[in-house]
Amino acid sequence: MRKSVLFLTAGSLFLTACSGGGSVASTCVEDYWDGEVGTCLPDGWIVVDSETLLQRGVPPETLVAFQAEQAVSGQFPTVAVTREALNQEVSAEDYSSASIRSVSVLPGYEQVDARDIRIDEAKVSVHIFTAQPDDGEPRRKYYQVSLPKGQKGYTMTATTPVAIEDALEQQVLAILEGFTLEEPVKEE
Repeated sequence: MRKSVLFLTAGSLFLTACSGGGSVASTCVEDYWDGEVGTCLPDGWIVVDSETLLQRGVPPETLVAFQAEQAVSGQFPTVAVTREALNQEVSAEDYSSASIRSVSVLPGYEQVDARDIRIDEAKVSVHIFTAQPDDGEPRRKYYQVSLPKGQKGYTMTATTPVAIEDALEQQVLAILEGFTLEEPVKEE
């Protein structure tokens, strides 16, 4: 679970922007699948390439990141997926609960909401909280979903400004709720 805290501190590397923002519809327009993780991206979200992730100093546990093309309050909302090796297989509910506990020690942590959802037939929680992991950085809002598969644990974490429009929140939740570790079935 150390990766949850690692990602949150690295998350500030993604958010810096120079322009104002707007809102776009939360309809998914692009399926993303890289052979290990997948989701559905709304209009106005891009995949951040691995070279950019390395340049920004993002931890190597980060598999992929998605970023809104428009800034909000000077920050680009970002969703990143991290992976960690597990010592043993654990249930989805236990892994999800452990992920929530791991971030509850962050400076300024305050839980906003937790909702149960189903991902790949497993019951997990979307954990929404605010925190300020880095001194000198603004307080941020985080949305997090964690799911194990075999002896690997995956966490999808969205980072946004604390106050965002409902349309952006719906986009973030659509990305998290679309999270999958199962290869999509190709239509013929």
